[in-house]
Parts: sequence; C-alpha cells; structure tokens
Amino acid sequence: MRAFEATRRFFHTAAEHLDLNAQAREAMLMASREVRVQVSIERDDGSLATFVGFRVQHDNSRGPMKGGLRYHPEVNLDETRSLASLMTWKTAVVNLPYGGAKGGIGVDPRSLSQREMERLTRVFVDQIHDIVGPDTDIPAPDMGTDHRVMAWFRNQWEKYHGFNPAVITGKPVEEYGAKGREEATGRGVGTLTVKLTKRLGMKPEATSIAIQGFGNVGSHAAKFLSEAQFPVIAISDITGTYYRKEGLDIAAALHHKLQHPYGLLEGFTECEVLPTDALLTLPNVDILIPAALGGVITEKNAKQISAKAIIEAANGPVDPDADRILHDHGVTILPDILANAGGVTVSYFEWVQNRQHYRWTLDRVRQELDRTLSEAFEHVWQNAHERDLSLRTAAYMIGITRVRRASELAGLT
Repeated sequence: MRAFEATRRFFHTAAEHLDLNAQAREAMLMASREVRVQVSIERDDGSLATFVGFRVQHDNSRGPMKGGLRYHPEVNLDETRSLASLMTWKTAVVNLPYGGAKGGIGVDPRSLSQREMERLTRVFVDQIHDIVGPDTDIPAPDMGTDHRVMAWFRNQWEKYHGFNPAVITGKPVEEYGAKGREEATGRGVGTLTVKLTKRLGMKPEATSIAIQGFGNVGSHAAKFLSEAQFPVIAISDITGTYYRKEGLDIAAALHHKLQHPYGLLEGFTECEVLPTDALLTLPNVDILIPAALGGVITEKNAKQISAKAIIEAANGPVDPDADRILHDHGVTILPDILANAGGVTVSYFEWVQNRQHYRWTLDRVRQELDRTLSEAFEHVWQNAHERDLSLRTAAYMIGITRVRRASELAGLT
C-alpha cells in the first residue's frame, strides 16, 4: 500500500467519528504546496550526478510548518506527502504551535563522501531557500541526515537571508542546537513505552522488548529502556537480527555501533544472529518497537506477530490492513503521531531557544519533554477509553479537531 493512501485511511477512520463531510476532509488532507526540484552536483571524481529533491508543506493553520529532511533511496513525492500530513497531526496531538511539512532527496547517503553530502545539501538549499524560514517552514534531521547536514543547511540559507539559526533545528549544540535533541525521539519512545506498560499492568523486568532498527531512534530507545530494567532481547539493522532470550547487553551493542563503519551491528557476536526480517515475528516478545522504515507490518505478517503491544517509533510502520488485524487480536498500538513525537517536541524547544537567544539546560529539556509527552499520552488514553476507540483513532481525532478549530478561528474554513 502506498504511504499516503495508508495515511488517508487512518484519517478517514477518525473523520467518521467526527462527522466531517467530504469537502472538509479533502481540504484538510490536501497539501498547501508541493515542490519538486533537480539537485545536481559534481562528484569527487569530476562526474555529474543528478538527484530529485522534494519539499511538501501540508498545513500552517496552527503555526509555521515543521518537518524533517530525509536522504534515502526510496524518497518520493507520495512518501513525502504522507509524512508531511503525519507531521500536521503529530504537532497537533502534542499541542505544539506548528503545522506539518516534510522534505528529502532520493539518494543513498552511504554512496556519497562527506564533501559530496555537503555539496548536495547546499544545492538543495539553493533550490528551496525562498520557501523555508523560521516563520514559515523549519526543517530538521530525519533518516540519512544529522546535525552536520543541518549546520550546512543553515549556513547556506543564511547566505541568502542573514543570521537566523531558528531556520532549522537539530543543529550541533555549538551551532545554536539544543541539548538533548539527538536523543529526543528515542528517549520519547522510551518514556511513552514506560507509560503504556504501566497502563497495561506490565512490569519492566518481566516485559521483553524487540526493536527493529538500531539507528538514532532505535539505539536511544534501547538505551533508555535497558536502563529502565526492560530486557531488550532483540535488535536489528540491515545486517541482521541480534537476539538473546535473556536480554542483550545494550551498552556493548552501542559501543560496537560506535566502532564500526556506518554504525552497523555486523560482527556483534554476543548473541544469536538471525535474518533481518526475523525480528518482527520473534516469539516471547511483549513489546515490539519498529524504528526503521514505514510499511513493514502488513496483512501478510500481522498474524505472526506475538507482541502484546506495538510502539510505532518509525513513521507508518503498520499499514491499515495490518492495524485492523492486530486490533482484532487485542494488540495495543501506540501510533506514530504520538510515539515518535519526542523529536519534533525538542525541535520546538530548540526553535524557542533560538528565538529567545537563550539556552536551556539538558535537565530542563528532558523535564519539558517528559511533561509534554505525558500530557499528550494521558489525553489520548482518556479519549480512547471513554469512546472505546483505538489509541490511533483517538490520537487522530485530537489532532484533526485542533487543526480544524485553528482553521475556523482564523476564518479559513
């Protein structure tokens, strides 16, 4: 199923409960602007390489648009459109004064040198600098990008518009970035996992966890949950699934990741190594955390999942058909628009600090993150149980209601 179609189906399920008519639904789903650009660079060997870049700006009724910048071979307009829409609902669910956007380039960053990555970023900024800014659309890191890419982006944008670090978030701390931003999404996933398991009556030491994807989000989530006494029995990346029934040594896995090219787990031997796709359907898993690409849990493998709960650390990992099957089997799913909102929340804190020209401590960032996510979780949980709905439908209803109300108050609808 195509990414945007999945998002539309989840949206329409919530819209039914809100009695939204067809015209209102189409207006809320349609992006405000979609931009497709050619990004050509000179490779280190002197050859020319051309890639396609996108920026989709979905909605700004609640504030400037916000969304990541993704470098990945599978980046396309449909995926970017879906992710921009998800950002609109995500920022609304956690009640940040933002709308939704998303962007990226269809490229494998591992195929580029650091100098080529910098050239690619700067050329992309040349193409879109006039449609992004601290009061309009604020990019951030995503899959395949990091604090270095954000620093290049900011520097190139400022060549056109002058000093204003609030144009982008996820920057290095030395370049007006926020302390705690790199860990934010994974830490948020860990925090919400703890809250959900308490609601479900599950004790940490007796609750096994499997995490698909050991990049920035998955590794920080694993660290947080391991320190919270949850046995993390399986982790995976493109090189395989690393499994130990009694629980993995996450500190050792993190050390291995730091010591190896591209941060891969290949060669980590303190466990059993299984095929990459084995992680999703492992037995004896209580909490499954997909933290890689979207669309990995489908109608084909949903019935083989043994987990009691799924935390969507990735965007769109469970498609609508699988969501229905899992719901019917009593699996609790914490949806992506809440589960992985830690990143955009701390991006908001970074933006606020940049606008105020003032820096928060790490403790304050973490405290504010916990408070924001806790309030959002309790609101979603309460609405779901009062109306006998899934957490996903309740979260979408909250997000849609807030966006619709902002549009009405502004006289836009």
